Amino acid sequence: MLGVAYKNVTSRCRCCDVTGAWRHSGGRGRRQAPPGGPGRSRWRRAVAGAMAKAYDHLFKLLLIGDSGVGKTCLVIRFAEDNFSSTYISTIGIDFKIRTVDIDGKKIKLQVWDTAGQERFKTITTAYYRGAVGIVLVYDITDEKSFENIQNWMKSIKENASAGVERLLLGNKCDMEGRRKVQRDAAEKLAREHGIRFFETSAKSSQNVEEAFRTLARDILHKSFRKAPPGSSSRALLEPGPPRKAGGRCSLG
Repeated sequence: MLGVAYKNVTSRCRCCDVTGAWRHSGGRGRRQAPPGGPGRSRWRRAVAGAMAKAYDHLFKLLLIGDSGVGKTCLVIRFAEDNFSSTYISTIGIDFKIRTVDIDGKKIKLQVWDTAGQERFKTITTAYYRGAVGIVLVYDITDEKSFENIQNWMKSIKENASAGVERLLLGNKCDMEGRRKVQRDAAEKLAREHGIRFFETSAKSSQNVEEAFRTLARDILHKSFRKAPPGSSSRALLEPGPPRKAGGRCSLG
């Protein structure tokens, strides 16, 4: 590596966000360690400490539902507080990350957006394992997407981990004039399965934040109830990082 000099930072490091970490003076914000010697060990310990403090728990959440119900719009609204009506149909699977504070804990939410088309079913069902929360989404203007929630429930039973937390969302509630699925029917379905239900609008952001935070809080509380005395619940909530399949997320 030519023309690269390393120096010890006595103030807070912009790269690692820890005091006394190593950075190289010619980089562009990338974390790099010195070529060798005791400095490398110090750098590793500093970075590990910074990463350990970044969050208390990591929750993998999965959104499923028919194509076109607005899964990607919900993910982007929650993760980036943004909305666009120009997304194309999801190909494969993708995810976004957002860290939130729940009951004094920093929760890192890894929110996976799946393709709703049948031809991607083999890919998407592989990601059910390891998810601690699954969000079932239908479109209140599309009765078929609501009827298919039963099929998605069956898919969860066949592919997801036992005891996974579930949440039912009726999206596009800003389109009340085109409603085909009555709220009472969705509430009845949610009660039958013992899960929470929200009507949301990715476009107006109605109930999006509340829905995801409620799911995260329910998962957190469940983990504390299940954790053996003296054990850390973090281990129960952090599956290994799933592999990212190709493709960009979009409307569903």
